[in-house]
Amino acid sequence: MRGVNKVTLLGNLGKDPEIHFSENNIPMARFTLATTETYRDKNGQVVSQTEWHHIVLWRGLAEFAQKFLHKGNHVYLEGKIRSRHWDDKEGNRKQITEIVADNLILLDKKTEDSGLSHVGDAIHGE
Repeated sequence: MRGVNKVTLLGNLGKDPEIHFSENNIPMARFTLATTETYRDKNGQVVSQTEWHHIVLWRGLAEFAQKFLHKGNHVYLEGKIRSRHWDDKEGNRKQITEIVADNLILLDKKTEDSGLSHVGDAIHGE
């Protein structure tokens, strides 16, 4: 049986994207995305719970992020969950779970200098 690895998030950038290039000069962007759920507890008090996600964009999406995304932007994205491991400088095993996005829609209103045609411009990964 085949599996499905699909993530849909709607949230706000926690920081400006950091742009890096692979050994083959392929652009990659990383940033955090906050998603907040609000609900009422058993006492009727409103409770907000924020979850932070590590987002990775490649190629055209990374270039889009470099030009147009900034801390606080409201975005919709789709992608896959990926976990990776590495050893730090002290030899400690580290792990991170990331969302590798393949579709992104900037939901903020257009600004004069953004160059985007309208709110909700969709950018798809290659």
